[in-house]
Amino acid sequence: MAKCTARSILWIDSSKQLTKTEIVAFGDQGLDIKQFPIGELPNQVLASVEVVVIRPAHGLIELGQLKRLTQQLDLMPTIVVRLGIDQFEQGIEAMQLGVGTVVPDRKTSPSQWTDIIEGLDITPRNNQPSYVFVDPTSRKLLALTQRVAEADVTVLLTGPTGAGKEVLARILHESSPRYAAPFVAFNCAAMSESLIEDMLFGHEKGSFTGATKVQPGLFEQAHTGTIFLDEVGEMSFHLQAKLLRVLQERTVTRLGGQQNIALDIRVIAATNRDLKASILDRSFREDLYFRLSAFRITSPPLRERPLDIVPLAYQFLDPQLSKGRSLRITSESAELLVSYHWPGNVRELQNVIIRAQVLSRQGVIEPEHLVFDDWPEAFPDAQEQDQLAYGNSSIGEGTSARSFMAKHSFSRTNPALSKSNHTKPLSVAMKISECENIMAALQESRSREQAAEKLGISPRTLRHKLQRLRQDGMTVTRAYAR
Repeated sequence: MAKCTARSILWIDSSKQLTKTEIVAFGDQGLDIKQFPIGELPNQVLASVEVVVIRPAHGLIELGQLKRLTQQLDLMPTIVVRLGIDQFEQGIEAMQLGVGTVVPDRKTSPSQWTDIIEGLDITPRNNQPSYVFVDPTSRKLLALTQRVAEADVTVLLTGPTGAGKEVLARILHESSPRYAAPFVAFNCAAMSESLIEDMLFGHEKGSFTGATKVQPGLFEQAHTGTIFLDEVGEMSFHLQAKLLRVLQERTVTRLGGQQNIALDIRVIAATNRDLKASILDRSFREDLYFRLSAFRITSPPLRERPLDIVPLAYQFLDPQLSKGRSLRITSESAELLVSYHWPGNVRELQNVIIRAQVLSRQGVIEPEHLVFDDWPEAFPDAQEQDQLAYGNSSIGEGTSARSFMAKHSFSRTNPALSKSNHTKPLSVAMKISECENIMAALQESRSREQAAEKLGISPRTLRHKLQRLRQDGMTVTRAYAR
C-alpha cells in the first residue's frame, strides 16, 4: 500500500496520548498528527485538518461536542471513531451521526492507519464551488432538478456509477423548502441486511442482545428533511417490502417495537442498475419501483457533457499535493481530457487528476502526466452496447484497441476507413480521421518535430497520441523512431 500523501489528522484521545515516537512513525507514513483534548481544541487547528480520529471517553458525548463545533465553524472534516469491539450499539449510533467510519479500539500500527485513511471518502478542503454545471446538458439538468425540488415528490436518480447522483440529491434537498432540515444519506449496499435494517428503522430497548437503549433509525433522524438512499437496487427483497410500507404509510416501526412513528420526510433514491430488468428477474419489487419513481431524473455520463470536464479537473486540483506551487492544466492536457471517453465518469476524472499532480513536479499538468485507468480487453456485451450507443469508443486505455480496430475496420498498416456503407458514430469517425492525418504527417516528415508542426500540435502531444497507436500494434515510422 502506498503511503498517504499530505494527510493532516487531528487525534483526540483523552485517556491515552500518542508518544513523540508514535507521532514520528505516523509522519513516516505521510500522516501529519495534531493532538489535542476536545476541551482545549483551537478552532484554527480543527479548520486545518482533513480527518479527525476520536476515541470518546464518555459514551458519545465528546463526539456530539465535536459535531456541534464543526457545524458552528461550517467545517466538514471526515471523522473516524475508535470504539471497543463490545460497543456495537455505540458504533451504530456513531454511524448515524454521519462519521466516516468506526474502527476497533486496539493498538493499530501507523501502516494500518494509512490503509484506513486511504479508504475514506475525504472531502477536499478548498473554497471552490461544490458543483459544476457548465455544459448545456448539465445546465438543463440543473434547471430540471431545481424545478423538481420545489415539488415535494419522491425522486429516483438513475445513471452510471460516478456520474454525480449524490450531487443531484443534495441539490434537490438544498433547493427545496426542506433545505434547513436534515439531509441524511445512506448507501444500501454498504453493510449486511441486519445492520442496514437496524440503521434505517432503529430499535427498541431489549429488541436484541446488546440493545440497551432506544435507538431511532435514519428515517426518524431525517424527520422534516430528506433521506437519500443510494444504491437502492442492491437492497434485499425483505427490506424492499419494509421500505415500501414506509413510503405508503409515511410511518416507521422500530425493531422490537409496536408503535407506528409518523414521518414527514422526502425520499430520494438512486441506482446505477436497470430496475426494470431487475423487476423481470424478480430481484426488485415492481410496486416499490413505481413508488420510488414518482419523478425520475437521469444523470448523464461525463462523456455526454464535455464542457464540464476541464472545470471539474480544476476543482479536483489539490494544493497540498503541489506543495504550494501554482496549479495549471496545459491546453494540450485539457484537449486530451476532453477527448477521453471516461468510462469511470467523474470519479475516474478525479483519480486521473490526483495521479497527474503526483507525477507533475512543477504544478503544471502536461499530457505525459495523464494516466488513464486500464479497462478489460473486452467489455461485457451490455457495456459494449452502451459505449456504441453513446458514440464514444476510442483508441487507448479506455477500451481494447484491438476490439476497436475490429469493430471499426481500422487497419494496422493503413488506418483508413474500410469501404463500408455502414455509418459510424461521429466521435468514432473523428478518431479515425485524426489517426489518418497523424500517419500521413509522419510519412511526409523527416522527424517527429516536423510532423507535429504540420499537425499544429506539440511534439509531446504527438508522442502521447502515438503511444496509443503503438498499443494497437501499428508500425512505428522513422519520424517517431528518431
